[in-house]
Amino acid sequence: MSDFRFVLIGGGARSGKSAFALSLARSLGRRRTFIATAEAKDVEMKNRILRHKEERGEEFQTVEEPFDLPQVIDTLKNTDVAVIDCLTLWLSNLLLRDETENQILQKVGALISAIEKSSFPVLLVTNEVGMGLVPETPLGRAFRDLTGRAHQALGNKAQEIYFATLGTILKIKPALTLIGETKE
Repeated sequence: MSDFRFVLIGGGARSGKSAFALSLARSLGRRRTFIATAEAKDVEMKNRILRHKEERGEEFQTVEEPFDLPQVIDTLKNTDVAVIDCLTLWLSNLLLRDETENQILQKVGALISAIEKSSFPVLLVTNEVGMGLVPETPLGRAFRDLTGRAHQALGNKAQEIYFATLGTILKIKPALTLIGETKE
């Protein structure tokens, strides 16, 4: 489809990437779906999820799916735009289920296929985890490496890429552009 739009939005923790994704989604249509990958496994995460739902309000239909993102994308109806938040939690969920890197990268490929077949724009939020220290544990290093490989595959297919850093949103694909400052 000629007006297809796949947008990858990355950055560090608390960099403004999710707020930017929601703002962009609001400009792309009235029927908005938010696909949440987090699982509420402890009190702090339950409170965090509740706070994020309250911030979105009624503007977004929320679908919670920690494992099968391609299937959710394939079955979404009556939506103008979807926001997936976030890729790194999804990868972590799969890794903690003892799936191999190859199995997970196959699922990343399935996610790309589902996004490419969608009839609506998809905004995918992710954390850049490869710019810091080398993780101390084998699991941490596996996660960092897996995330980097997933980012490469997704970045090659995304039509637009934004990077949130130091209170600023940069559009880095298709051309480097300063979008603006993030809101706290």
